[in-house]
Amino acid sequence: MLATISSATVLGVEGRPVTVEVHVSSGLPAFTIVGLPDTACREARDRVRAALLSTGLPWPTRRITVNLAPSGVRKVGSGLDLAIAVALLVAQEEVEPAAAAGVGFLGELGLDGALRAVPAMVSLVEALDGAVAVVPAAAAAEARLVAGHEVRPVTHLREVASALMGEEGWPTPPTPPPAPPPPPEPDLADVRGQPVARLALEVAAAGHHHLLMVGPPGSGKTMLARRLPGLLPPLCREHALEATRIHSAAGLPLRADTLLWRPPLRAPHHGASPVSIIGGGTAVMRPGEVSLAHRGVLFLDEMGEFAPQVLDTLRQPLEEGEVRVTRAKATATYPARFLLAGAMNPCPCGEGSVPGACSCSDAARARYRRRLSGPLLDRFDLRVEVLRPEVDDLLRGEPGESSTRVAERVAAARERARHRGVWANAELGAAALDECAPLSDGAALVVEQALRSGRLSARGLQRVRRVALTLADLWGCDGALGSDQVSLALSLRADPVGLSRG
Repeated sequence: MLATISSATVLGVEGRPVTVEVHVSSGLPAFTIVGLPDTACREARDRVRAALLSTGLPWPTRRITVNLAPSGVRKVGSGLDLAIAVALLVAQEEVEPAAAAGVGFLGELGLDGALRAVPAMVSLVEALDGAVAVVPAAAAAEARLVAGHEVRPVTHLREVASALMGEEGWPTPPTPPPAPPPPPEPDLADVRGQPVARLALEVAAAGHHHLLMVGPPGSGKTMLARRLPGLLPPLCREHALEATRIHSAAGLPLRADTLLWRPPLRAPHHGASPVSIIGGGTAVMRPGEVSLAHRGVLFLDEMGEFAPQVLDTLRQPLEEGEVRVTRAKATATYPARFLLAGAMNPCPCGEGSVPGACSCSDAARARYRRRLSGPLLDRFDLRVEVLRPEVDDLLRGEPGESSTRVAERVAAARERARHRGVWANAELGAAALDECAPLSDGAALVVEQALRSGRLSARGLQRVRRVALTLADLWGCDGALGSDQVSLALSLRADPVGLSRG
């Protein structure tokens, strides 16, 4: 007796269809799972057996072989439990094969038959071959985010068996309560003073330019960085689905009624390991912080306290927009196109930019600044020094522009970039820059002086041109880039407190 049921597994953040084949034959009682199952998947034998017996359904005292096809794809997690249980019922002729045709089954079984949610439900439902998905009720809202599938939420194995045997219909899902409104975004109007840092923040949002802020404690670096996602335009459906899929694969909670339309903000602690930042793992490969920040902002506060090897792992995803994690048993590719915002002190004591206030030795300052390697520092399009605001600005200063007004200019600049065929100006290549943003004579002279003086590298030249183009977009200028735009782009790419000399 042979039964075949559709299900899915996940590799990285991508779902892979799985066909669960169960063969029940004569011989000594045994239960074998083949097809590259991991430990959690192999333990389905005991969970399925207990769930069937607890529900009053038969367990065959015969030889049972479960094949998870295709055999060359590693199967991870407990999401195949329900499919294996249904396949056993079909193989024992308790359920007609036609009743399970065109239906995919996902979920973990408890020993009492209860159905539990599993991570990566969005990717799993996307990968199902059938048009109908039977999922745990706790994950039904997440499963409905995927278009093109009818979702049938269930809470217990008994409900699934009764529906497939024709004893009862599929349970009617309860009406979910309305989701609470999202918390308001921090407003840029709360920031007093800091005109240069505010401009750098706007340019970073408009052109997707990576930003590094250096300054003493209390200067407002963290406050500024946490307002950066509020300046970014909402994600399109394609990008929102990408971000939702990644968060689902990581097992993070999602809003029950919608995709992740707002760009995410991730701010890992400076003690984070390379694997937690990049992603991967041993038994289960999960996305890291760079992928969770996909299409949003990765904020590294106290960047000088991160381990140098952790910071250098960012160089490849910053250039390519993805992370390829290779292990002995599997290889996964994670999307990682994020906007990097870093904040750090000028020295270990934090007062290095205040004349006469620093208590650090020259060796301590040099050691601290060397944590950011030259190649990583070169990947920041914007590098600005943030000083403590003036007392008058704090006590009597007028509120600055709100995030809403700045976001309107950012959206207009992004729209101009889309007409060039890119998501943001940071994606423009050298050939595209020559076509849409040539240098005027004055701008070419400014660039030549910067190159000859060593202030600018070949990689930095393209980045300065992209920043200058973003400034032109924000100002509504067309045509060749002027010397004022290039000069301002160069000043926003300064070397705060001598980082590159550390």
